[in-house]
Amino acid sequence: MSTCVRSQALFVGIDVHKETHTAVGISPFGEKLFEITVGNYPKDFKALSEKVESLKGSLSPYFGLEDCHGYGERLAEYLVAKYPVMNVPPVMVDRSRRNATHPEKSDSLDAYGVAKVMMQSIDALPPYTVTEETKRAKQIKEISTDREYLVKERTRLKNQLHILFYRIWNTGYQTKFTNPFALKALRYWIKTKPSCDGFLLRAMKRKARRLIELHREITELEKDMKTLLEQGKYTIQTASGCGVVLSSQIIGEIGDINRFHSPSALAKYAGCAPRECSSGKTKRYRKNRGGNRRLNSAFHGMALTQISMTGNDSAKKYFAKKISEGKSKPQALVCLRRHMVNIVWMMLKHKTVYRCPQE
Repeated sequence: MSTCVRSQALFVGIDVHKETHTAVGISPFGEKLFEITVGNYPKDFKALSEKVESLKGSLSPYFGLEDCHGYGERLAEYLVAKYPVMNVPPVMVDRSRRNATHPEKSDSLDAYGVAKVMMQSIDALPPYTVTEETKRAKQIKEISTDREYLVKERTRLKNQLHILFYRIWNTGYQTKFTNPFALKALRYWIKTKPSCDGFLLRAMKRKARRLIELHREITELEKDMKTLLEQGKYTIQTASGCGVVLSSQIIGEIGDINRFHSPSALAKYAGCAPRECSSGKTKRYRKNRGGNRRLNSAFHGMALTQISMTGNDSAKKYFAKKISEGKSKPQALVCLRRHMVNIVWMMLKHKTVYRCPQE
C-alpha cells in the first residue's frame, strides 16, 4: 500500500468472540475515531457497516480480524463482499501489547491493537479470501485436527492399558499377541475373564472398547480426508511417503495457494526460510523458530520420508550433496525441507504430480 493510499485509509480492528464482536476504528495517524460492540447476527453486521459508513468521511475502510477459533467467519464473509478484509495474526497483536507502556488487556484494547497492527503492517498481512479452495482447505484442516486429537487420545489409552495389562497378567500378556492393540487383540481382551479384581477388569474392558471406537472414528476421518483431496484434485499425495494424513495437514495449513506469490513466501510462512543475522562484513543465517509450526512439522516429516529406506534416490543424492558441501546432517535436512516447499508450491499452483528433487 502506497503512502498516499495509506493516508486516506480508515483502519477498523475487530476483536472476535462467540457472541459479540468489538470494533475500533482509527485514522491513518492512530487517532481513535469510534468503538462499537455488535452481536454475531446479520442485522448486527449491517449495524457495524452503517456505523463505519457514517463516520468514514473521505477515508476508505480496511477491516482486520483477530480470529483464533473461527468465531468471526460469518462476519468476515459479510464484510469481504464490501470491503478489503485482512487476517491479523494474534501474535502480532500480543507483541504490540507487550511493548506498550501499560500492557493491559480488554476487548477494546485488543480491537485497537488489531487496527494499530493494520496501520503499521498492512502490506504484510494476508487478505481474507472466500473461494471454493479456501472452504475445502478449511474442511480438510478441521478433519485433520480432529484426527490429531483422537490419535493423542488413543496414545494415552494405550499407555493406560499397558499398566492394566501388567497388573492383570504381569508380563505374560506380551506373549499372547504381537500387537496387543490390534483389533483382534482388543476383542480378545474384552471377552476374556481372568481372575482379578472386578473393578480392574471392567476398567480394562472399558478402555479396550474405547480403543476400538477410536479406530473406527480415525478410519472414517481418513476416508473423509481422502474424499476431499480427490474432490479438490490435489496431487501432494503422489509424493513418496506423503500419504493422506500428511497431505491433509499441509493443505489445511496452506489454504488457498494463491495467497503466496512465490515459494519463498510460502517458506517464510512455514518457518522454513532461514533468518538473516548479519553484522558488518559478517553474513550469517540462523534457523527460523517462527512461522506456522504445524506446517513446518509437516514439511519436516515430508523431508524425512524422502531420505528414508522407502524414499527416492534423487532426494538421497540431494541430501548427500549438501553434506559433501560441508553441512551437517540437520543442516542438510533443512535444505531438503526448503526444497520440498518449492515442490509443494508448484504442485498446488499448477496441479502437477510429484517430481523428485534434482541434484
